[in-house]
Amino acid sequence: MAVKLDQIDLRLLEELQRDSGQSQRALSDRVGLSQNACWRRLKALEASGVLCKRTVVLDRAQLGMGLVVFVMVKTRHHSASWLKQFRKHVSTIPEVIDFFRIGGEYDYLLKIVTRDMLGYDDVYKRLIDAVELETVTSYFAMEAIEEQRPIPLT
Repeated sequence: MAVKLDQIDLRLLEELQRDSGQSQRALSDRVGLSQNACWRRLKALEASGVLCKRTVVLDRAQLGMGLVVFVMVKTRHHSASWLKQFRKHVSTIPEVIDFFRIGGEYDYLLKIVTRDMLGYDDVYKRLIDAVELETVTSYFAMEAIEEQRPIPLT
């Protein structure tokens, strides 16, 4: 069930998505609250689970992590125990930055970020090593047009 948010909560969340590193003073000024009221609202958003964590966005190219691969996985196995094993295995691969169970022709979608094709080949070998997969199809991103966009709140 969705949490009820008022306009100030929405403005706080929009500001945090825009820049999670801004000071609480700047944040409270932007949304028109005192620092104490802003802090209480943030704590309430954290307690409700709406605000999960605050993070930073890194420039992949500056870090030499220029290859983005979307991997589609199909499996014959659909048991809870297989899924648990697969989830556990994928969570050990740090290059997998997003991981979804999906509907349609494929069963899972992974977003992988690595340095280059050799790096992806290493990830691929680790991916297929521990669990049986029917099909693994890779799509290589040529350009990130928009990435990590804010969730629209209004």
